[in-house]
Amino acid sequence: MITRCRPLARPGLALLLSLGLLAGCATELNSDAYDREHAMQAARVETGVVEDLRPVQIKGTQSGLGSIGGSALGGVAGNTVGGGHGQAAATIIGAIAGAVIGDYTERGLTASAGVELIIRLDSGRLIAVVQQADTPFAAGDPVRVITSGDGVTRVSPLYR
Repeated sequence: MITRCRPLARPGLALLLSLGLLAGCATELNSDAYDREHAMQAARVETGVVEDLRPVQIKGTQSGLGSIGGSALGGVAGNTVGGGHGQAAATIIGAIAGAVIGDYTERGLTASAGVELIIRLDSGRLIAVVQQADTPFAAGDPVRVITSGDGVTRVSPLYR
């Protein structure tokens, strides 16, 4: 006996798979999260003072996973409409629309609020660092600036 998926079950499965793909797109840009390759590596540590700061928007990623997942979901949903040539056209239109919506969804899910910090290091050098706005800062705050060997820099409060 051959069992067929109900037409409404296929879009639900595609949605579940698409959301799983998009969940893998999320990135950590905060001062408390480290990538595995930065663990157990020496980094340069400097101290300084926040001279100025402003809120910024950190754009989301466009890895293509949102488009692929959206295209699959849209294609499956379009395939449930009509029959014959109409069904083929609905599948194509659904796949294209799904790809566009998936791309926008991925960018929206991976975007985050950030902060641009202008820091006067104790050496006198002035630097700017953008990171996720997960830690409150104010002008005049003493900070620690940690820069890894590959140039990834993060700022955290300096508690003296």
